[in-house]
Amino acid sequence: MTDIHFVVENAPEGGYLARAIGADIFTEADDLDALHAQLRDAVRCHFDSVERPSLIHLHITREEVIAA
Repeated sequence: MTDIHFVVENAPEGGYLARAIGADIFTEADDLDALHAQLRDAVRCHFDSVERPSLIHLHITREEVIAA
């Protein structure tokens, strides 16, 4: 595997939640810089050095509601 993809959403209580696509990896953080560090650590822990992806893709989504 050369890449791993995460869907990142705003957490209801603030911060961010990230969920990997195709792997059982979930993590959260208060800001994007902390999330980057959490994701790198989670990927290192989940995969051994031979299988570890070299790139992490973040698909950041957010919901926004505006008055019509």
